[in-house]
Amino acid sequence: MRELFQADLKSLGDQLSEIASLVRAAIDQARTSLETADVELAEQVITNDARIDYLQNALDEKAIELLALQGPVASDLRTVVAALRMSSSLERMGDLARHIAQLVRLRYPELVLPESRRERFAQMAEAAVQVATEVEQLLLTHDLDHASQVVKINTQINEVHAENFKAVAAEDWDASAPTTVDVTLASRYLERFADHGVSVARKVTYLVTGEWEPHVQSA
Repeated sequence: MRELFQADLKSLGDQLSEIASLVRAAIDQARTSLETADVELAEQVITNDARIDYLQNALDEKAIELLALQGPVASDLRTVVAALRMSSSLERMGDLARHIAQLVRLRYPELVLPESRRERFAQMAEAAVQVATEVEQLLLTHDLDHASQVVKINTQINEVHAENFKAVAAEDWDASAPTTVDVTLASRYLERFADHGVSVARKVTYLVTGEWEPHVQSA
């Protein structure tokens, strides 16, 4: 019976890794569609988000079943509860990638972003892809160096996010109202994507160390 339970716990981890892989692909495709106005790629991101939602629901149902039937304690309980919370963060990351793709679809055939912000957004979006890559590797290996990288990259994304808001609030900002909204939303989506990556990093750190405050540094 114990061996079956451990197999179920491993299955939860495998499912989290699968979701993380789909999230990484989603944000990478959303980034490309944002930079190129590739509406077909944006449509793929939007469509594929349903698979992330399905896997999250399946994982959550299994985790709740384990809580109800197995009554796990100590580290096993931490694993199940953390899996529930991480699946929620990963699902939200998928949603945020979809939101970016929806902006692309809305503004097609035009680019979403004004020329003045494209370079910084390209850096921000690349950093978001790096966050997703680090999260995927963290879930596969439980190597906390990846958790540290997630926090470090998140700090960089926050800096660009702040720059974007200063830009749209500046007196010389002359973009239209729809473009201003698009810049604000796209920046917020990428910033929140990274925040959820940090949330996953903290929970994996908790599983590895047993301590809620992770020993990951933002600098």
